[in-house]
Amino acid sequence: MNNKTPFNFALGLLIVLALPFPVSAQDRPVTAPPAVDAKTEAVVNHAIDVLGGSNYLNVKTTVGRGFFTAFQDGKSQLPARFVDYIAYPDHERTEFVSLGIRVVQTNTGETGWVFDGATKTLSDMKAPQVAEFKHSMRTSVENLLRGWWKKDGATLSYAGRREAGVGKRNETVRLTYPDGFWIEYEFGAKDGLPAKVIYKRTRKKADSDETVELSEEDRLGKPITVQGITAPWVVDHYINGVQTSRISYETLEYNQPLPDSLFAKPANIKALK
Repeated sequence: MNNKTPFNFALGLLIVLALPFPVSAQDRPVTAPPAVDAKTEAVVNHAIDVLGGSNYLNVKTTVGRGFFTAFQDGKSQLPARFVDYIAYPDHERTEFVSLGIRVVQTNTGETGWVFDGATKTLSDMKAPQVAEFKHSMRTSVENLLRGWWKKDGATLSYAGRREAGVGKRNETVRLTYPDGFWIEYEFGAKDGLPAKVIYKRTRKKADSDETVELSEEDRLGKPITVQGITAPWVVDHYINGVQTSRISYETLEYNQPLPDSLFAKPANIKALK
């Protein structure tokens, strides 16, 4: 559920096809990402500082509780209570309860599983679901501020200052991957807090093979500080300017021990905790 990641298969494939013979990972030249200009670095460092500095960067796990609300045609639907367990960088388990029905979706990097309480089924995640998780990690503020993007050859640049309401401006940085996908992150020019995450992507229409480009945006609000770490407690998601969901936290806890068994797929439904 996390609004978080990043694998660049296309670039790796191009490198392999260009080589006259196979090479091991140790033999491949390591290319350092381009240097980040001073202005961009200042925006990112300011954001890290206001979110907690070393406290923020040293977060290993997060447990969040609250409500997830889907929107249809811009109108809110029945909220579902959730608890979200995250172990950085790529483990997440989210449990939803709505109308007494429990749903659990868990991702562990390249794999995942889902329990559907309505149908009483336990199944592995399909490839599109895993891809959606990776996409959410790739677009997350954590990906930017923790520097995970560097290992994928992305570049970071300054995209300018933007209007953000009466008397308010946002500083914007753009993260661009070798495959052409980009994400823009807006931070308050004065307070340095993350305000927006913006990107575009192409999806197939539900009733045909035709594709359409969608503009997506996360608007981050209600910053609250807990354990020396500041985070937005409200995340509103928009597609083509129409709201599609809201995440509203009631509590956030950091660095709580999370056992590996929490993310492991249970042997059967009876073993699900």
